[in-house]
Amino acid sequence: MHRFSHVLLPALLALFLLPMIACSPAGATIFADGFESSDGGPPPNILFIVMDDVGIDQMAAFGYGGLTPPPMPNIEAIAEAGVKFRNTWSMPECSPGRAAFFTGRFPLRTDMYQALGPNDLANSQISPFDLTVPKLLKKAGYESAMFGKFHLAGPEHNEAGNATPAVLGWDRFHGWVGGLPGSVDTTAGGVHEAGEWRCGFYPHHLAGACHFSDGACTSLPAPPVLGHDSSGMACMAQGGIFVREQDDCDAPLPDGVTLDFNRENAFYVSPLVIVDNGNVEEVPLSDPRARGYRTTIETDAAIQWINSRPGDAPWMATVSYSAAHTPWQPAPMHLTPQSGPLIAQLLPDSPDFSGNLLDCTNTVHGRIIQNQMTEAMDTEIGRLLLETGLATHDGLGNLVYDPQASNTVIVIVGDNGSLGFAVKAPFNPVLAKGGSYQTGVWVPLIVAGPHVAQPGRSVEHMVNAVDLFQFFGELAGLDAQQESPRTIDSVALLPYLRNPAQASLRTINFTQAGVNIQADNGRNGPCVMSRSATAGGSCTQIPTSKSVCEDNLGVWWGPAYTDASVVDNGGAGYAQCWQVNQAIFAADPLALPVEVLPESSLAIRDDDYKIVHNTTINYDSAADAARQDVSVEFYRVDQATPVPMLEDPAGNNLLDGPLTTEQQTAYDHLTARLDELLASQPDCPGDGNKDGVVDSTDLAEWKRIAGQWGLSSVYDFLVEGSFDGHTDATDGIVILSNYNTTCPASHAVH
Repeated sequence: MHRFSHVLLPALLALFLLPMIACSPAGATIFADGFESSDGGPPPNILFIVMDDVGIDQMAAFGYGGLTPPPMPNIEAIAEAGVKFRNTWSMPECSPGRAAFFTGRFPLRTDMYQALGPNDLANSQISPFDLTVPKLLKKAGYESAMFGKFHLAGPEHNEAGNATPAVLGWDRFHGWVGGLPGSVDTTAGGVHEAGEWRCGFYPHHLAGACHFSDGACTSLPAPPVLGHDSSGMACMAQGGIFVREQDDCDAPLPDGVTLDFNRENAFYVSPLVIVDNGNVEEVPLSDPRARGYRTTIETDAAIQWINSRPGDAPWMATVSYSAAHTPWQPAPMHLTPQSGPLIAQLLPDSPDFSGNLLDCTNTVHGRIIQNQMTEAMDTEIGRLLLETGLATHDGLGNLVYDPQASNTVIVIVGDNGSLGFAVKAPFNPVLAKGGSYQTGVWVPLIVAGPHVAQPGRSVEHMVNAVDLFQFFGELAGLDAQQESPRTIDSVALLPYLRNPAQASLRTINFTQAGVNIQADNGRNGPCVMSRSATAGGSCTQIPTSKSVCEDNLGVWWGPAYTDASVVDNGGAGYAQCWQVNQAIFAADPLALPVEVLPESSLAIRDDDYKIVHNTTINYDSAADAARQDVSVEFYRVDQATPVPMLEDPAGNNLLDGPLTTEQQTAYDHLTARLDELLASQPDCPGDGNKDGVVDSTDLAEWKRIAGQWGLSSVYDFLVEGSFDGHTDATDGIVILSNYNTTCPASHAVH
């Protein structure tokens, strides 16, 4: 290992700032026409469907769903024609879960530990140097497109901005780079007072005018109540703004009414981005293409692209649905034919059985709304298959899917577990999305297509979200392990499809959550959930902003807080949850503190046992300072139906009593494997592209980025314990200090 003297660093740095010619990476190999998959035939098309916040607890097809599972007849038809993987883990939050799908790497390798937010640096985003699924499949001649939620990199703190889908390999992107829907517009388009309509639309069945951004207007008569959307919903779903007091479009707008077509409105008005072969179009909110129900927009875009594919080239279409993520907002009624009875039960005295009077800020109503959003997604998945020729309808309107009728593999997966408020019994709503317990990481995975032997069966072996990366390569006839220049954590999936008797290919499973890298060791602000005069509630730093906190029915205690329950500190807000408890204690030492949720969490399991590690930063009132608490828990878990064996820190932590010989052996084995896994990605300062060596390529890339961008990038290195969000001379010194270093080898642990 060679080190430069710090005396020479300034001179050497100046030398490398002179014009340099960087070597271009070798072009990707494109296989000739007639490339064959590992099955000996032409490689299949791939339809990859990602559901947002739909954990296995929601899935009747998997034996769960509680008393009121969301209706999913189309997904169930696909499952019956394919294989259900009943023991699949993802990551506890959406961005790292999706990064696992598309890079085959655990968070400890990507540094993406939680949902991406506007303050997260490029160091916690998928790197432009990563081998992603679309880059991998391009080696086999595939075209790739993604529709819907991206949330893998950018647009903030990223040189590529909204072009990140193209930089990461997708030929076509049609959706939302930032990922999350905006907040509900409680003015319903600027027509009403803020806060008047909590679901973002006028909910009653009265006549009025529906105005559109191009100046057009349609008079809407009062619709029937039973089985029909309200006037406001009907107008909003078409991209318009409804004015109830205006029966005639030719009449002037009522006094004080304005039409604001530049307001985001959750699932109905969103900042659409279209990227086509690197060309970026940022669609204004007033554009009709950005207005309408997101699930429908995502499906329409996928149908159009799939149907335009030439017949001689394989394709992969990722439909990354935003549903059923918060903010909760009802879907159009024609997409939710089975949810009406539940709504009628909830509002038995209301003449409006359409669900339009549901309160999107009420957790009880929210469970019904999320069911409706999930059913709407299922309806649109059925339409996606019908309009692309992958399925037909029988005479009763049921989906008929024959996996042998086309050379297309369908993969459906959840990105993480369900949000706590929506969790179905007997799963634990307190130990849900965001943590490494079963309810937070156990997701449905369905694979269907011509490769499946004995369709309709289930696989009980351990599978991880990272395994999909290798599976997509397997379908294309590529060995992902050989093609990837970096360590990937995947194991094969294709053998489970071909051989119903296939033994388990994993000895352990792993999941991980934490905090993303922000400038100067910053954190998302504290969000307090369910606090009242009689309950302390909990505090989390998972929500990425004030609006996301409030969309998840929380109270923001960070900068620019507005809720009266926040202990006032002059508007500065609080940086971390432990400081919330510090403020509560200072205001009233007898007040109930909030439960601070873990800052980081990870878990490892084998076939029978599971270890959970949680690290929490809490308030120590005796020292009036922060205190780090680390807990280790050990459980027996299984996938039994309808009541699986789940974790409960207060009730079945095996470490609370003496372990049997079998349990001690399992605990020691899992602990050793966890230690090995956590040490399997050694640090290598200066290796920005993570190719295993600090060399001239790193210098050339650093020089380009520092000169043209200068802000956050993978060439912004850890200096004196933090990242500063700039790519500058300080980072060049890190490269020179480690020049010609060969990085310690990393390795996978399966």
